[in-house]
Amino acid sequence: MPAFELDTLAELMTSHGFLILAIGVGVMMAVVGIGRQLSEKSVAAERLEAMRRRRTLPVTAGSIFAATPAPKGMAAALVPEDEMERFQVVQALARAGFRGSRALWGYYLVRVGLGIGLPLCFMLLIAVAGSSYAPDWLARSLAGMSGVSMIQWLSILGGVGFFGPSFWLDSRIRSRRQAIEDAFPNMLDLLQVGVEAGMGFDQAFTKVAQEIQLASPELAEEMLIMQGEIQAGRDRDNALFGMARRTGIDEMLSFANVVMQSARFGTPLAQALTTYANEMRYAREMRAQEKANQLPVKMSAVMASLMLPALIALILTPIIIRYMATFT
Repeated sequence: MPAFELDTLAELMTSHGFLILAIGVGVMMAVVGIGRQLSEKSVAAERLEAMRRRRTLPVTAGSIFAATPAPKGMAAALVPEDEMERFQVVQALARAGFRGSRALWGYYLVRVGLGIGLPLCFMLLIAVAGSSYAPDWLARSLAGMSGVSMIQWLSILGGVGFFGPSFWLDSRIRSRRQAIEDAFPNMLDLLQVGVEAGMGFDQAFTKVAQEIQLASPELAEEMLIMQGEIQAGRDRDNALFGMARRTGIDEMLSFANVVMQSARFGTPLAQALTTYANEMRYAREMRAQEKANQLPVKMSAVMASLMLPALIALILTPIIIRYMATFT
């Protein structure tokens, strides 16, 4: 096995280095926790501050995005204190399909855990590579690494661990929203058929949600949550608009407006759903035509970038060869 030369960071990987590192992390967490405890306001001040912040939250009564309690103790080191920021994170988690009282804490726990755990795993690999029982491939890959490179890798791993879950959450929100958008026209057609057959709106809505569970579990989940809220005593209009906010889809918001206006003005719901379904199909067709019209412009840039070098080479190569033959 080749000799493994350790730099400044690798020297910390001794038994004393691990002890010093553990003590440093413990002291840092203790200082943060004590600072949070000392900076806590009185109970009356906290209540006044909470009342002021709730006025700024865009939440209706009975919303599924209820404000989470302020973090206490060591939890304050993980979860932001600002109620608006916590509300936005809870809303994003709900749009990604993660609900419950522990979703917020679990999300920040995963971010902090990965942000600390990945650099620690890398440091453990450095320690193992310097030992006599390390595999040859591990010793060879880390043998020539300098202290600056180690610090760079630690920073990269820490950033990936902390910010990676946030990017993954955004990607999951987009994919889930796209799945709901794709299944929404079929749901609307089934709901229209059920209402025209004489079923009530709530009965038809529940039946459609059960029918599309296999084809679109995301949309079925949102529909069943809305029906559960109605059965628990929430107003139908608020439940519909709550589903539209959870999904973040404009078509769902328009659907909620159609149902609300139909009930308010006494128009037949089946006729309103038929009109809205036709308008939605027309809007989707217009969006498809818009994308189709943009396709030639997008393809022209790609084709020009691929064909132009070959065309230039085809035209200039005989000229270059002729000039080289003339002047040599």
